[in-house]
Amino acid sequence: MSEPSSAMNKPRLLQHGRLLPALEAQLAEHFDLHGLWREADPKAFLARHGAEFVGLATSARFGADAALIDALPALKVISSFGVGTDAIDVARSQARGIQIGYTPEVLNDCVADTAFGLVIDVARGLSASDRFVRAGQWLQGNFPLTTRVSGKRLGILGLGRIGQVVARRASGFDMDVRYHNRKPNPAVPYVYEADLQALAAWADFLVVVSAGGAETRHLVSADVLAALGPAGFLINVARGSVIDEEALVHALETGAIAGAGLDVYADEPRIPQRLLTFDNVVLLPHLASATHETRKAMGDMVLDNLLAFFRSGQVTVGVPAA
Repeated sequence: MSEPSSAMNKPRLLQHGRLLPALEAQLAEHFDLHGLWREADPKAFLARHGAEFVGLATSARFGADAALIDALPALKVISSFGVGTDAIDVARSQARGIQIGYTPEVLNDCVADTAFGLVIDVARGLSASDRFVRAGQWLQGNFPLTTRVSGKRLGILGLGRIGQVVARRASGFDMDVRYHNRKPNPAVPYVYEADLQALAAWADFLVVVSAGGAETRHLVSADVLAALGPAGFLINVARGSVIDEEALVHALETGAIAGAGLDVYADEPRIPQRLLTFDNVVLLPHLASATHETRKAMGDMVLDNLLAFFRSGQVTVGVPAA
């Protein structure tokens, strides 16, 4: 196949959702790019022009559902900015022979850093104590005692690429690590716990780093939260769908768990109002991978996947076949 940037007629690429400005500029340089968000009636636009597009640039947030994929009959490649594929209809894409590129590995460190930042923040009350100082409350007395992190027990739900980096971070804090996956990973030195409730009951901190999607929806249930207990903390840097959010709010209201550190939510960017009322909850705006370095690397991979496909017929880093 020809090099996109040198072709007289650049491949027609649809962009679903905004991306980094620098990445959008690069895509426009190499492709005949059209932003779907510009259309007042996207469905009508796709009915008229959907057959023109051979490529789709999207993100883990916006994905590509069955309706969008079906509206693009000439589609051959999807390049997604992100590691999550739960918003992409992978089965529909692969059944049509559409390749899916994504951006694993490059965000592992920053997501793991954020997870550990949440562990420390919620246990030691860093954000809460900052509010305490700013409100002038230190003048009336000391901030309450908090919970030590070093030497505690860290349970990880989802010991994939990011989960393993979280586990390595824990070694610097002399923490005991166990994990729960669908099946044990013989290549890691950590204890495997086949039952998630048992892992929660054991852990002082339960860190959620699993994939999203139907298979993991509400995996962290009311029963798991009850097992984590009034001295246990929940951390989520995965997907909001993995946690039963209503059960989490109830657990916080009743003191069933000690606190939570959350970077993701069920209906982003809308957060349940009740979550905003807890001083023992740290709330981040889905920023785990949001560093200049990581986002640039992700953008580079989105472009590389597309360029590689139009050169050779294969994306550089693709979603494995289901």
